[in-house]
Amino acid sequence: MKPLASYMEEAGMSVDQLVAAAGLDPKLVKAIVSGNYTPSPSERRRLAAAIGVSIDDIAWGHAVPVQHLRGNGPQSGRST
Repeated sequence: MKPLASYMEEAGMSVDQLVAAAGLDPKLVKAIVSGNYTPSPSERRRLAAAIGVSIDDIAWGHAVPVQHLRGNGPQSGRST
């Protein structure tokens, strides 16, 4: 299993070409290709068909670690 970007590179396909072939929103496709968004099952089917590979051959998980941007951290709360 490889990320979607690897299959795109092998096929010589740009993000714009993938957007046109899959019929999905460009912003969504860019987020999926960069690993910032995990696609739904229907989005996976459309992207895999556009590239010409099986859904099971593509690693769909996040490539970018999730950062929790909200929170007060250890400085909040009661001081002991």
